[in-house]
Amino acid sequence: MILKIAMLIIFFAIMIGVGIVSRRHATDVNGFVLGGRSVGPWLTAFAFGTSYFSAVVFIGYAGQFGWKFGLSSTWIGLGNAFLGSLLAWIVLGRRTRVMTHHLDAKTMPDFFGKRFDSNALRICAAAIAFIFLIPYTASLYKGLSTLFSLAFDIPYISCVIAMACLTAIYVILGGYMATAINDFIQGIIMLAGIVAVIAAVLANQGGFLSAISKLSEIPADPAVSVPALANMKGPFASFFGPDPLSLFGVIILTSLGTWGLPQMVGKFYSIKSEKSVKTGTIVSTFFAIIVAGGCYFLGGFGRLFDNPAIHAANGGIIYDSIVPQMLSTLPDILIGVVVVLVLSASMSTLSSLVLTSSSTLTLDFLKITCMKKSNEKKTLLTMRILIVFFIVISVVIALNPPTFIAQLMGYSWGALAGSFLAPFMYGLFSKKVTKAAVWANFIWGVGITVINMFPALQFIKSPINCGAIAMVGGLIIVPLVSLISPKMKKETVDQMFSCYGEKVTVTKQVVLTDDEDK
Repeated sequence: MILKIAMLIIFFAIMIGVGIVSRRHATDVNGFVLGGRSVGPWLTAFAFGTSYFSAVVFIGYAGQFGWKFGLSSTWIGLGNAFLGSLLAWIVLGRRTRVMTHHLDAKTMPDFFGKRFDSNALRICAAAIAFIFLIPYTASLYKGLSTLFSLAFDIPYISCVIAMACLTAIYVILGGYMATAINDFIQGIIMLAGIVAVIAAVLANQGGFLSAISKLSEIPADPAVSVPALANMKGPFASFFGPDPLSLFGVIILTSLGTWGLPQMVGKFYSIKSEKSVKTGTIVSTFFAIIVAGGCYFLGGFGRLFDNPAIHAANGGIIYDSIVPQMLSTLPDILIGVVVVLVLSASMSTLSSLVLTSSSTLTLDFLKITCMKKSNEKKTLLTMRILIVFFIVISVVIALNPPTFIAQLMGYSWGALAGSFLAPFMYGLFSKKVTKAAVWANFIWGVGITVINMFPALQFIKSPINCGAIAMVGGLIIVPLVSLISPKMKKETVDQMFSCYGEKVTVTKQVVLTDDEDK
């Protein structure tokens, strides 16, 4: 216990220390929100990865989908790495950095407002972001509390308040730069921790081959299998698991979702240069393969740890207890490592969420409605106050959350990515996207998510599948509506896209002349 407490104290001291050191980067709005657009590729890549993966993935998703799909849930982690990280950086990274710098857009709603020349779109996007980031934040506390109870026997409410206060301190002090540096430190902890935990859990089952053998002996579960595969042999050790279609839906939501989440895409705004995007792409993908792939691979063995503690009184499964039960057999020192690992993952995501929410509400709502004449100092103060406000709201929700983490995550990602992904991506590449198409997609993304939240109106049983449908539907809606709605002025759009056609000079050593080529 002394060792575990010491590890936490050191961890907390480092986080606060980074916040204090980073204060010099947070003296103006640009520095507080974007780190002065001078953040290097390694910090940006780790910030992207640690904001992506949190207690929601390690405890909630790994437990729930590992139980449902077995080892095939590893595909979710690989989808996150190659679709959610690698492809996101390749498709969005450079163009986002170039255009947002050209438009001087600091947030995703700010991008919508300037790209489509509409303050109304900007305000609406800010409202969507603020409202639907809250349930995502609440899910972080819930996942962390289970592990703290396991390791320290600390009440849930104490875990929530401590995590909220610590995150508030370093984000308020150092802004985005403090978040990015802490994300880098937390990311290294996550990489080392997940490898150690997987090795220890498999060792408890007699090694990898023994664990696979035991898993293959577990029969299909009617509750999680499609009828055609109900008699499948060894479904939880199979390549695609007992329900391939549902597995595909989870991969789409958790992978493509990052393309439309403001706290994720915002990382591209702040990267130092276009050249840094290449390095960031490689580092971010490697990080995702280890962390996401490792989390879901670990969760795939969840059924080997079946015991009464994960079964509810009504006969259901308490999914959020599966991974903690797997970890309860570990030595104390490894439990301490796991607590710091999940704390790192959760705090990095939480810091990104609260910074995104406060900056969005301040710059994209208050600043263009009731704070038009506020100076830099007052704007910064407002953002810091709203960080506290946002954390308090999320804590209140976290104290009485829905049954499972995945529900909170599904609704949040579904509404945000369903609303933002398509117009943001198309807006970076096509001059033909219209305001009407963006409005239509906002209505679609929020509408389908909110309707599906009410049991009486629910037509898609899983919030995960609902979110996936919202995103894919948006990719169809935006180009269709753009075809039949009024276009923006050609001169205005051409000016916006001129940033992609700027000429650069290179040294002779880099490019051969025609004569030399002969």
